Amino acid sequence: MAVPAVPGKTVEVPELPFQERVELPGGETAVIVVDMQNDFVKEGGTLVVPDAAGTIPPIQKLLAGARQAGARIAYTQDTHFEGDPEWAIWPEHCRAGTWGWQIVEELAPQPGDLVVQKNRYDGFYGTWLEHFLGHVWRVRHLVLVGTVSSICVLHTAAAAGLRWYNVVVPAEGISALTEFDQALTLRQVSWLYTGSITRTVDAIQFV
Repeated sequence: MAVPAVPGKTVEVPELPFQERVELPGGETAVIVVDMQNDFVKEGGTLVVPDAAGTIPPIQKLLAGARQAGARIAYTQDTHFEGDPEWAIWPEHCRAGTWGWQIVEELAPQPGDLVVQKNRYDGFYGTWLEHFLGHVWRVRHLVLVGTVSSICVLHTAAAAGLRWYNVVVPAEGISALTEFDQALTLRQVSWLYTGSITRTVDAIQFV
C-alpha cells in the first residue's frame, strides 16, 4: 500500500507479518484494555474514534478466553482534570468523574481486575501498572487492545517492549483515527518492539 509521505511523493507500507496463531501461557499473561471509555467509543463522546465501537465484541471474546485461562486483566483509564495541557492538543475528554471518563459498560472491569488511571498516552508513565505486572502478577506476556491505536495503545506497547515484555496485538481489537495510523501501530509493534501481531483475537490461544 502506498501512502503520501511528503508533497509529490509516496512511500510503500511494508508487509505486516501477521501471525496465524500465538500461544500464551494463561498464568504468565495479562490483557491490557487501553482507554475503552465513553468519550472515545460511544456516540456523544467528545473524541470518538470511528472504529472503536466495533472492537467491543472481539475484546469481549478475548477477555472471556483470558479469564477462563487464568490470565490477568488490566484497564487503563485516561484521566484529566481542569487545566490539563493535553486539552490544548485535543478536545476536552475523559474529565475525571464524568460519563465520558467511564469505561464502556460492555467491557466493565470485574472484581480482581486492575484499573490504572493515567494522565498521558503511556499506561506505564506515572502509574502502578509496572508494579502489578512485574512484581505482583509476575507476567511476561501482554496482549494489548483498545484505542487509540497510534497513540495510547502504541505508547503503552512501546513502554512494555522497552521493559522486555512479550507484546501481542490483535488488529481487530484496536482502533485508530486513520488506516495509516493503524498500519503504523502494527508495524512498530511487530518490528521495533519485536512483538507479535494477529488479524483476529481468535488467533491468540491461551494454554
